[in-house]
Amino acid sequence: MTAVYRREMKAYFTTPIGYVFMIVFLMLASAVFCLTTIQQGEGSNIAMYFTILIFLFIIIVPILTMKSFAEERKMKTDQLILTSPVSIAGMIAGKYFAAMTMYTGTLLVSALNFYTIFKFAASNAAPNVASIIGNHVAVILVGSVFISIGIFISSLTENQLAAAIITVAAILVLLVSGMLSSLIPFYPLRVVVNWISIFTRFSYFTYGIFDYSAVLYYCSMTFLFLFLTGRVFDKRRWG
Repeated sequence: MTAVYRREMKAYFTTPIGYVFMIVFLMLASAVFCLTTIQQGEGSNIAMYFTILIFLFIIIVPILTMKSFAEERKMKTDQLILTSPVSIAGMIAGKYFAAMTMYTGTLLVSALNFYTIFKFAASNAAPNVASIIGNHVAVILVGSVFISIGIFISSLTENQLAAAIITVAAILVLLVSGMLSSLIPFYPLRVVVNWISIFTRFSYFTYGIFDYSAVLYYCSMTFLFLFLTGRVFDKRRWG
């Protein structure tokens, strides 16, 4: 796993992918931060900043994951991986943790935006530190799910553009499903749609509520898509 992790991290910085991801992420995060907090003054809405941020991940995260396995299949190097001493679980974990390192590291850099609020805000108008930390934890968990989805979809195709587009569609469905559930007249189906909604659980954190069931959900969803990725390669290995 360590060898795969190092190789993936090196690839992010020897190709444009890593730089494009960081630049797009930081530019969009800064723009949204200015609109939702700095320009609003004392009426700033930190919850809105994080909410908009996770919707921006619909287009940001696929940049990070689209080449995970699609490029391996296109270059036919996946056959070498399948016959190497590295286990399938180790290979997937290495790629996942490399993507998470890039994602979390860039997110933490964007957190420096909050320095401006603490520096210039009046003492009675300073934001709640616990709320900011909780929202960042939630964003990391949501990103973990999105990355695992992107890695899974990347394992299904050798076309990076197709992997990115399908990942965008899958993330969009998981995000907006909860918002559209009220339009579903059949109650049992509405309950199911609400259950799979990523946004419904994320909204708890924006209110300053640290929901442990949401943490379990995000971890379970991450594991599920990484597990499905493993099954894809198991099927290919054994024909």
